[in-house]
Amino acid sequence: MLTIHAAPLVLPVGAAAVVDGAVAVDGDRIAALGPYAEVAAAHPAARVRRWPGLLTPGLRQDRAAELLTRCYHPDPREADELGELPLRGEEFDRIAATMDATRRAGSVRRGLQRMLRHGTTHLAGPLGADDDPALRTAVARSGLVRLPPPPAPVREGTGEPPPVGGRVPELDPFAAGGDLARTAHGPLRVGGRADLAVFDVPDEAALYGAGPRPCVATVLAGRLVHRAR
Repeated sequence: MLTIHAAPLVLPVGAAAVVDGAVAVDGDRIAALGPYAEVAAAHPAARVRRWPGLLTPGLRQDRAAELLTRCYHPDPREADELGELPLRGEEFDRIAATMDATRRAGSVRRGLQRMLRHGTTHLAGPLGADDDPALRTAVARSGLVRLPPPPAPVREGTGEPPPVGGRVPELDPFAAGGDLARTAHGPLRVGGRADLAVFDVPDEAALYGAGPRPCVATVLAGRLVHRAR
């Protein structure tokens, strides 16, 4: 069934923003993109999902390997003891020392699910999955798209790579400091795969602020895989 995803603002990337815009999705492809009135008139039988805020392409997570292999994602049943945030460093090492394959696979699955809740649809860089059956299976089942690594960062004005270490990875792809053009998996275009994210913020600038940027929906290959409301 063809579905129209409508939002007060659609940011296709690489093209002008569309106020009161919409993206029509047919199967796993984008069938139309433009002002809601025009898209709805062209597809009168489509189901309509109206979202708050702005609609963007799905996002790319550049530090997926670290988030999946060097972090532990607690089970909700462990929240009282371990909290809800990914555990890293010494906390991860302590858990990993006694973690069996079943517990590790559960952490990977939860990590992937939590990425979807942040608008992520694409994972960049090697994951070490080719020699890791649990990781390979979880990523394949998630439907998230694997991409080559992004270009290596350089320090502005030097042309040299940044110091080793850097920012601790976050589930939020925008936490790395990139704008939408850099963080999106690519532009929205008619005929392209329908990977979308919706954020309950008023404009693009609000995606980069220090406050929360709630992701209310993630669409992966046309499927609604996350809905916060």
